[in-house]
Amino acid sequence: MEEEGSKENAELVREMVEVIEKVGSYVGFRRTQSKECLNLVRRLKLLVPLLEEIRDLDTDEALSCSCLLNLKKALFAAKKLLKNCNSGSKIYLALESEAVRCRFHGVYEKLNQALNEMHYHKLGISEEVTEQVELMHMQLNRAKRRTETQDMELAMDMMVVFSKNDDRNADGAIIERLAKKLDLHTVADLTTETMAIKKLVKGRSVHNPETVQQVEDLLEKFKQIVGIEESCILDCPLSSTSLERSKSLLIPNEFLCPITLEIMVDPVIIATGQTYERQSIQKWLNSGHKTCPKTGQILNHLILAPNFALRNLILQWCEKNNIDLPMKDITDGPDPESFALIEEISSLIQNLYSSQMDVKRDTIFRIRTLSKENPDCRILIAYGGGIPPLVRLLSYKDFEIQEHAVTSLLNLSLDEANKRLIAGEGAIPAIIEVLQNGTVEARENSAAALFSLSILDENKVLVGSLNGIPPLVNLLRTGTTRGKKDAATALFNLVLNQANKSRAVKAGIIPALLCLLEDKNLGMVDEALSILLLIASHPEGRNEIGKLSVIQNLVEIVRDGTPKNKECATAVLLELGSNSSSCLLAALQYGVYDYLIEITRNGTSRAQRKANSLLHLMSKCEHIPFVSPKS
Repeated sequence: MEEEGSKENAELVREMVEVIEKVGSYVGFRRTQSKECLNLVRRLKLLVPLLEEIRDLDTDEALSCSCLLNLKKALFAAKKLLKNCNSGSKIYLALESEAVRCRFHGVYEKLNQALNEMHYHKLGISEEVTEQVELMHMQLNRAKRRTETQDMELAMDMMVVFSKNDDRNADGAIIERLAKKLDLHTVADLTTETMAIKKLVKGRSVHNPETVQQVEDLLEKFKQIVGIEESCILDCPLSSTSLERSKSLLIPNEFLCPITLEIMVDPVIIATGQTYERQSIQKWLNSGHKTCPKTGQILNHLILAPNFALRNLILQWCEKNNIDLPMKDITDGPDPESFALIEEISSLIQNLYSSQMDVKRDTIFRIRTLSKENPDCRILIAYGGGIPPLVRLLSYKDFEIQEHAVTSLLNLSLDEANKRLIAGEGAIPAIIEVLQNGTVEARENSAAALFSLSILDENKVLVGSLNGIPPLVNLLRTGTTRGKKDAATALFNLVLNQANKSRAVKAGIIPALLCLLEDKNLGMVDEALSILLLIASHPEGRNEIGKLSVIQNLVEIVRDGTPKNKECATAVLLELGSNSSSCLLAALQYGVYDYLIEITRNGTSRAQRKANSLLHLMSKCEHIPFVSPKS
């Protein structure tokens, strides 16, 4: 019997060591959970010496087998979580980052419970290994208490993208920034992500249909940036224009388009020498890309040359294998419409220098329209020399022309490369001037332009040093609802820069944010709290907040706000309280203690952790007994 127990223990130990070795082989965890995953893997490796000693020692079967089974369950839970963070949907993991963090805490709890059940002295575990396990205990407990700083830029971008209240589409630059943060900006990335989402939906791992829809919608936005149609990588439906996937396994790789992975009908060669299906690469280029999808090289030109040799080989192979190619119009060169568009844009840019007011006005309105509707036009206008005259027209005395000019530059700035070109032409001080003195729509679009340009860090510094923050704060305070939203998104971007936080405080941003917190009809409480959280990380910001009735407003939101409002307000109070006992005292005087206790029981998972941390701070500062939600 004792021998059988020993064999069973040895088998359990072998399985657990294999699990630890397996998770140690995972590479490339999702960026939103990477730090937590690497820390967990490192801690699990600390268990290997313990398991090896248990395998080699004579142990009491009833004790060790029970303990080992619980430890095995904890390790398998850790493996499942780490595997999900290694190969799961990047969008879903970012959207549900707080829920995933709760799963990590659950794994920490299971590991702790399993290790607590072991009596190391009775098992004969060496002192060195015991100390190692105790170190892991401490790290797990600390990890459970730690509240990671949320990626506020990522959270704000997500909020803008999924906002149902804003009647405008999210700035393409936000979508591009999200794509880069989530590593979803190449065809290969999106193909892998699509498969992960299909697996997620098929496995019924997500019970909220709205979450699934949000994930799919954002994936579609990423694909539009890259220039891929839905049918290219999501469902791959059978139709008269595509070959069956089963047959594609027999098709030579060189016959398949690297973007769609389908046999090419009209193959064309681009500047890097790579060959693509004309329709697919044209969509990639029309989306504003100037690189080769396969190699990432910058294209010296955008000419598409027909690859007649490859097309003849494909036709011969199809005839030999009795396969009919889909019927498509084959062209020998660039689309005639493209020539017409290039000619029109060249003419429009010349007309921007016209001395006739009507010509100038009609021209700039046409440029505004083209740059809004067609990403390719943004590139053609910029490289055709359209930015310098547009910048000069920002100072034009005619308000209508001024408005069209700033809106055209806003549209052009949606292309990443154009952001530097526009700033390099000295547009930022002129845009700030329009923000101060233009029409209502011109002021709103100036704020939106500053937001788009300030996505680049060097432009954040430039806008701040050129006194662009005071007029944005003024628009936040006095503008229309749309103007306030444009100002809020621009200011959020700008105060990511430390020096701009001080400038924003001096410009009076805190009273303006207070107004947004008090006006519930605007629906901008989350935006105001997100900016306030950034400002609260600066000493001048905390000092100014302490002088005003912001603390009272935050406590009221903790009491009466939406779950998301409560979460954000608690985070701001925690930031303030971590640096100022007077802020904690003020919050206590407004009755925040009872509201925090309620959040620890019924709030979102992130709000619960923030509330627990805040309560713990208060108990240390004011000698109030810390009340755990479980008690």
